[in-house]
Amino acid sequence: MLTVRPGSVLFMNDLTELPEWVKSLGLPQAAIHAIDRYWKPVWDQIRPQLELLPDHDRTAPGGLVAPAGDWIEFEAIAERQPGDSWQTAFERMWPAYRRWYLKDGEAARPDLETCRRKLAAHMPELVPTYERLLELAAGDELAGRFLSMYCPPAFVVGCSQGAWAREPGPALVRNYDYPASKAEGIVYLTAWTGRRIIGVSDCLWGLVDGVNDAGLAASLTFGGRRAVGNGFGIPLVVRYLLETCETVADARGVLARVPVHAAQNVTLLDRSGEYLTAYLGPDREPDFRPLPAATNHQAADDWPEYARAVRTFERERVILELLASADMTRERFIDAFVERPLYSTAFASGFGTLYTAAYFPAEGRAEYRWPGRAWTQSFDHFTERRHTQTYGEERRAA
Repeated sequence: MLTVRPGSVLFMNDLTELPEWVKSLGLPQAAIHAIDRYWKPVWDQIRPQLELLPDHDRTAPGGLVAPAGDWIEFEAIAERQPGDSWQTAFERMWPAYRRWYLKDGEAARPDLETCRRKLAAHMPELVPTYERLLELAAGDELAGRFLSMYCPPAFVVGCSQGAWAREPGPALVRNYDYPASKAEGIVYLTAWTGRRIIGVSDCLWGLVDGVNDAGLAASLTFGGRRAVGNGFGIPLVVRYLLETCETVADARGVLARVPVHAAQNVTLLDRSGEYLTAYLGPDREPDFRPLPAATNHQAADDWPEYARAVRTFERERVILELLASADMTRERFIDAFVERPLYSTAFASGFGTLYTAAYFPAEGRAEYRWPGRAWTQSFDHFTERRHTQTYGEERRAA
C-alpha cells in the first residue's frame, strides 16, 4: 500500500511527471523497472494525433554557441509596412513552412487562384498587404498559396487566457503553451492597413494574440476538437480582427461570417471592458458566450483524452476562480499566469509555457513575461529588442 505523507504536495504540469514522482518515493527496484516499462501516459497516447506547426531552424543569438536544451530568441520588431524585416523572417522560416505546407502533398492544398479568390471574398482589406508580402516573397506561387492561409494543414496550439474587466482597467492575459522549436518568437508593431497593432506573429503574418490602437485585444486557443474543413487558419483571422475591428461587437460580426479551418477559441476584450469568447469550427455555427476565459475545449465530450492530458477544464476553473475572487487585483491576476498551475514547465511534452502576454486595450500597451523577466511595449514607446529564453523540464515534490 502506498502512503503519501500528510501535507505533502505534488506539483504536476501533466501526466508525464507522475512516474518520476512515484519513483522518488523509495519503491523497490522491480517496481521502478515496471513503471519505466509499462507507464503509458495519456499524453504519449494522443501525441501522434496532434498536428503541429513546423520546427524552425534557429541560429544562436549573436553568433554564439546555442544554449543547451530548448530556447527561443524573442525579437521585438517595429515595421509599419512590410519590408526588409518581414522579408528576412520569411527567408529564414519559409523552408520549414514549405515542408509543412506540402506534408500531405501539393494536391491537398488549394490552388493560387482559389486562395486569392477566397481571401478577397472574406477578408478584402488584407488583399493589398497580401500582394505586398507576395512581392517580398519573390512571387513564389506556393508561398502565395500558403500566405492566404486558406485550408492549410491542420495544427493545434495549447494556451490559457482570461479577460480582466475590473479596475484599474481591462487586461487580456494569456499563456502560450507550445513546443519551443515551433514558435516564431516575434513581437511585431505594424500598421499594415493604417491601424497600429502589437502582437505575436505566427504563420509569417498571422497573430496568436495582440492589441490594436482602437482598443481591442484578441487571443486564440485550440478548441480541443479534431474537426478540419474549408476555411482560414485562425492566426490570419486574428490579424484580420485587429486590422478591421474596434469593439467586441465588431469582432463578433466578423467571426460570424469568416470561415475557419479548424476548431479554435478566440477571447476578445475591448477598452470598455466588454468581453466575449467565440467557439469556432468548420463543422458548427460559431458559438458566442459571455465568458472571460478560454483554454482548450468547447464541450465536455469533444476529445476527453486530450482534455485530460492538457488539464483544460482544471485550467479554466482556476482562471474563473481568480476572476471571481472579490479581493483579486489585476496585477495578482497577471502574476498567476506565471505561476503554477497555469504556468506549465512541461516542455518535454510540447506543452510548456513559452511566454505570458498581458494586453491593456484602454492603455495601448502590452507586457510579455517570463520567469524573472518582462518586456513592456506600447504604441507610444515601442522598443526593438531581443531576449533569449531557455526552457527546461522542472519536477518538484515536497
